[in-house]
Amino acid sequence: MVLSEAEALARLEALRRQRDAIERQIADLLLYLDLGRRLGGPAAPAQPSPDARADAPIPVQEPTLQPAQAPVAAPPAPPAAAPERPPVPAFAVPVEGEVGLSETVLARRYGRALIEAVLAVLEEAGRPMHASEILARISEQGFSLPGQDPVAALNTRLWKRSGPGGPLKRLGEAVYAPADAEEG
Repeated sequence: MVLSEAEALARLEALRRQRDAIERQIADLLLYLDLGRRLGGPAAPAQPSPDARADAPIPVQEPTLQPAQAPVAAPPAPPAAAPERPPVPAFAVPVEGEVGLSETVLARRYGRALIEAVLAVLEEAGRPMHASEILARISEQGFSLPGQDPVAALNTRLWKRSGPGGPLKRLGEAVYAPADAEEG
């Protein structure tokens, strides 16, 4: 089968988008595992399967597999005591017509949804909250923030949105409330 240059370029771009999506999923899972290890302390790696090694990579289904074909190996089941990961928020998964959206567009959409979730958490609490409290609540909804210090990452995002005309008001060091809550 001979491809035209346009077809080859289109396939190459589609594969690059798939690779980017997989890399984002890998980064999310690595952050999730790191967070689980830090929160779980030394007891986090409880009862690995007998054939699993700590340094062995987790098998991942390749995107080139046919839909009816099952993956060769499934990742090990999480320990029974560990809570299940919250479902991925709908905004984080592009729908069929949006496959070509750039990473920038998806990141902005995620950022807007994150701020909306923060506002909902603040409204529900009915009081100003510290960024660490907010992070704990939005993490339950499936949101995650990259980096060594997710609280600092969230605080930076909230601080940027707490300026004049923004949806949030900064009341103290990493303490936020909806902007309309303090206006009178």
